[in-house]
Amino acid sequence: MGWISWLCPGMNLKRWLLLFTVGVLCCALGLALFFNYQFMGYVEELMFRMAYLTTGKYSNTVSMLGGFLFLCIGGFVMIYATRRVIRSVVEAVLPDNNSSLMEKIFTQRKLGRGPAITVIGGGTGLSTLLRGMKYITSNCNAVVTVADDGGSSGRLRKEMGIIPPGDLRNCLVALADREPLMERIMQFRFNDGSPLAGHNFGNLFIAAMAEAEGSMEAGLAATSQILNVRGKVIPSTLSDIRLKAEMTDGTLIEGESEIPKAHKRIRRVGIEPSNVQATSSAVDAIMKADVLILGPGSLYTSVIPNLMVEGIREAVLRSDAVKIYVCNVMTQPGETDGYGAFEHVQALITHAGAQFLDYVIVNDQNVTETQLAQYQLKGSIPVTPDIKKIERLGIKVVPKSLISNKDLVRHNPQKLAQAVISLIYRLRLFGKGFRFFDYFFMRQSMRKLKNKSV
Repeated sequence: MGWISWLCPGMNLKRWLLLFTVGVLCCALGLALFFNYQFMGYVEELMFRMAYLTTGKYSNTVSMLGGFLFLCIGGFVMIYATRRVIRSVVEAVLPDNNSSLMEKIFTQRKLGRGPAITVIGGGTGLSTLLRGMKYITSNCNAVVTVADDGGSSGRLRKEMGIIPPGDLRNCLVALADREPLMERIMQFRFNDGSPLAGHNFGNLFIAAMAEAEGSMEAGLAATSQILNVRGKVIPSTLSDIRLKAEMTDGTLIEGESEIPKAHKRIRRVGIEPSNVQATSSAVDAIMKADVLILGPGSLYTSVIPNLMVEGIREAVLRSDAVKIYVCNVMTQPGETDGYGAFEHVQALITHAGAQFLDYVIVNDQNVTETQLAQYQLKGSIPVTPDIKKIERLGIKVVPKSLISNKDLVRHNPQKLAQAVISLIYRLRLFGKGFRFFDYFFMRQSMRKLKNKSV
């Protein structure tokens, strides 16, 4: 990032470098007093004699040049020695760390002073967003739904009586400042032929940590320390809940995994029991946030279930944070068939009980013919932006190119993070007011994310 990074406010380095310089000057003054000024007098006299022998006249120019030369040499030696000491310590503590020390210090300091962002949701969409958020701030909280009842999470939920760990695991891995090997281990799924077939190692690990630490919240905190997570992953509730949906034809479907299978239009979703309490840490994260982001993710089975938890909906409505909804890029068969962005927003407002959104981020990038044909076979189509319809609700729309260039039509983590960075930067929500160095850091982050998304 260059030498200018050292000048950034909040680095907590300049004051100690200044103190170090003052110490050196005190030592120099002490040495001069110790030798009773005589040594310096001898040096100055020697320089005058050298000037006379060389030029034939007395001049203090030589002594001034000599003083400047010694000053430069001393400064260079101080800087070089300090760098070598710091490098030796870093190599001993982090032998495999090849990144620039200055860049590492700068990034960690600025991430710690970044905006307080709370993301609400679940499923793959939430973890996709978090992968980009950790490059903006380490003050990121993920409030995650716990209504999953399928796969490894559903089995652990029934057998151990714990909240499903699957979405929590994905969020932890997404926010982790981890080695690639650790990510592969946490996402490893046991194959057929084993008593653990179908189980995910990360789910088992979180379940074990929860039992060892005495609670799921303590287990998640311990897992976060092990994975060096930038932020916090918080379950919306610690209660055992089941998701239920009322269809437009009046039928009721129970179970998160069963709702999409009905292939009917959803009127409203709820949870059973309906009076469960939100975790205090989730409510606290929402109330202290500068920015609240809902989605992306399955509208009725990942995002809205959080609003059904007592305390979460109230906190979202009361919060002074800027509230952003990241709309899905494709419809989900059995859940949002035929929905545009407007219908997504309407469903959120209906379940929240009031219009609470400030911004909606929608995708305006075209899907390729190959991708479109692949998804049409599954009954999925691109979500239309519906910009004018949403703006009539008093909500500002931010259209962006958000999808990945790969076969699957999903949000690109880097593109999505860039869109959020741009919006936050425009709203001046980071640090204690807007500063040039905050702008500099955000621009650097955006360049990195752009390079990664290519």
